[in-house]
Amino acid sequence: MIQSPKPRRSAPIRVLLTGANGGYGRTLLDQLRRLPDMTATQLVDPDVAGVTRMLLELGVPAESIATPVTAAETSEALAAGRVAAIAAGDAIDWSAVDMLVEATGRVEAGHAYADTALERGAHVVMVSKEIESVAGVALAAKARAKGLRYLPGDGDQPADLIRLVDWVLACGFDIVALGKSSEYDLNFDPATGAVNQNGTVIDAPALAGLLALGDDPHATLAARADAVAALKRSAAADYCEMNVVSLYTGGVADVEGMHYPVARPDELADLYAEREHGGLIGRTGAVDVFSMLRLPGEASFAGGVFAIVRTGDPVTWEILRGKGHVVSRDGRYAAIYWPYHYMGIETPLTIAAAVDGTASTPEPRQHTILAARAIGDLEPGTSFRVEGHHHEIAGVAPVIVDPDAGEIAPYYLLSGATLRRPVAAGSLVTLDDLKGAPEAALAAYRSGLALPR
Repeated sequence: MIQSPKPRRSAPIRVLLTGANGGYGRTLLDQLRRLPDMTATQLVDPDVAGVTRMLLELGVPAESIATPVTAAETSEALAAGRVAAIAAGDAIDWSAVDMLVEATGRVEAGHAYADTALERGAHVVMVSKEIESVAGVALAAKARAKGLRYLPGDGDQPADLIRLVDWVLACGFDIVALGKSSEYDLNFDPATGAVNQNGTVIDAPALAGLLALGDDPHATLAARADAVAALKRSAAADYCEMNVVSLYTGGVADVEGMHYPVARPDELADLYAEREHGGLIGRTGAVDVFSMLRLPGEASFAGGVFAIVRTGDPVTWEILRGKGHVVSRDGRYAAIYWPYHYMGIETPLTIAAAVDGTASTPEPRQHTILAARAIGDLEPGTSFRVEGHHHEIAGVAPVIVDPDAGEIAPYYLLSGATLRRPVAAGSLVTLDDLKGAPEAALAAYRSGLALPR
């Protein structure tokens, strides 16, 4: 049997995981149990009972789980070799933390955890894209100033795409577009004419005649979009992830709402070509998301990531087309892609890279802002809160805009804030429109925004 290597460190990396009782936390904890070089010793989540149940399900003996309520109790539990499941930050024993993996998804709390970790000399792996979109630039700058590492977590689409971009650029390509598939495929059954998107089923028999791009790809995309118009295909999470990718790559949205074509993977090189060659892209280096159209029995793109590059020698790329690679019909473009993101299963790669100082991740800058555009007229006193699986905010739509557009409020800085004055439908919410925004996160955002791009 081929097995993981034996320990290479004199002591394992001690991981503090915040937002532990979620899907990401579970996948990371499961994987860490396979790796002798790192271990999750402190797990923070308000639902301590849920964390405890999860640990038991993962095979952790009940006697090895502690639920301390003070930092002193946590220290005692760790000294006894137990895992500490704790409800809040005041019970963290920071002296026993080498690495924070932040996965709360909540700006105020997550920023405080990350900032405190850096103050206490711990590296940070940021899984919470919401925090990254607001304060990631400032947190990364603080980490550098302290000789620490602050990295997006492998396994989530932003870090995977940043890693793919690094590989693509190292190979010598120019990138025309980069992005990912949306979280849920459009599973179309030609036999019934139905489309299933994560359990939501609609009738869309017209798709049966739209499975190929045909001679007019733009007309085909419009017809596909009409066929599935009853489905909500975009999500704030998608916009946030592409904004994070922008911070690290300099990529920008071609249009603020992104294109979201309904597409099949073998079409990507044609669809994300430049407009002069029949594609969607009006500015190179564009970030975008597509909805994968999949037939029964076909593999998923699995929320994976892609980069569209300009090709070179036609003979070379015809050879590669013959081996199954995705090349545009005119041969000018190719899609290089990884059809996966494995969540916490990949994150140990980032943990090791942070501790060892081997990451090649570029310094982030606020190249774009994940902003909030009012869907309808918003009255003074309107309060905002993040809700649901995709962390949406009612009343506003997420958009990706240029940071030079003015004092624009980042989308997730609205969480917990209220409007001090009316905002007209179609307008971007500005910082001056808000009261009660998290002060520390706001200061971090302003600090990051001030850094040269």
